Amino acid sequence: MTLAAPGPPPTSDFSSARPAAWLMALLFSLILAICTGPDLLDAQPRSHPFGGSSSRVRVVGGDHRCEGRVELQQDGKWGTVCDDGWDKNDAAVVCRELGCGAVKRAISGTSFGPLTQEDQKIFIQEFKCSGMEESLSQCEREDFFDCTHEEDAGVVCGFPQTVRLVDGPKRCQGRVEVKHQGEWGSVCKASWSFAAAKVVCRQLGCGRAILTRKCCNKATQGQGPIWLRKASCSGKEISLQDCPSGVWEKSNCTHDDDMWVECEDPFELQLVGGDDRCSGRLEVLHKGEWGTVCDDGWGEEADQVVCRQLSCGDPLSLSAKFRRRFGPGVGRIWLDDVACSGKERSLEQCPHRFWGQHDCSHTEDVAVVCAE
Repeated sequence: MTLAAPGPPPTSDFSSARPAAWLMALLFSLILAICTGPDLLDAQPRSHPFGGSSSRVRVVGGDHRCEGRVELQQDGKWGTVCDDGWDKNDAAVVCRELGCGAVKRAISGTSFGPLTQEDQKIFIQEFKCSGMEESLSQCEREDFFDCTHEEDAGVVCGFPQTVRLVDGPKRCQGRVEVKHQGEWGSVCKASWSFAAAKVVCRQLGCGRAILTRKCCNKATQGQGPIWLRKASCSGKEISLQDCPSGVWEKSNCTHDDDMWVECEDPFELQLVGGDDRCSGRLEVLHKGEWGTVCDDGWGEEADQVVCRQLSCGDPLSLSAKFRRRFGPGVGRIWLDDVACSGKERSLEQCPHRFWGQHDCSHTEDVAVVCAE
């Protein structure tokens, strides 16, 4: 059998156009490769968006819901973020995502307790936010390679004030007022409970709730609107806004029904190791734990503030050797670089490093001796 020689392919409008289309596609690919370089074809990008619709962000270990160690949830588990490259741009996105106002600080290390469990995962090595993103899920990031929980990232945001205690003797005692529709008003006893008082103390960064009661005398009664919230708190919420559903509305109560709350003062002081309560090693109470103060930047002005706060008279000028006789503390070193002018009513008002941040050892613990 004789095979016929192949002839030319059948022609049609489509087949005749194919070589031209193929040449155009090849030319476009070559131009694209030249302009973008070889990485487009054979390299994978090192950074890419984190998360998705199911990712969640929280901050834990701070004095209120807008400061703490940054944690992300993936597959139902919470993990931390390494502080590599962590800066105010990254922290600003966290503050925005949590509805916590402007960023104040980007924190690194173990400032926020309780400390992370060793088996808790570190999900992200480094975020690369511009600071304008609405959430961390929109930021570029690097995968986790080599970090420990000593390098956990944290934030301090400007907490939007929606509750306060006023007309009390201390910051953490007073008549309860909430801000609703841009207006501060007191709270009616009909919507109040000790569980709600626990939430207020936690929200304000105070210690545990000690009492709540109906107030007040004429000098401490409210003058503005009286708000009633038809909801109840369990006492475990971070803020009043987190209590079960219900809305604030104006009440028919009178100011005789205003509520008063007292919390533990979060800045209690004590002098330990001396012959009486007015001499010894200085310790401050924070988050329910006593810790010492580093002597970096400490001066006579700070002594004056401590003695005044403890109602112990004037401070005595002492040599460093005499101060050391009270011995070193143990556990936390809460404050460092305290810079008082001497006019402050309490040590809380003196500038200092963020709680728990220091470069000291207990050989540098502050000691104070007052005249009384």
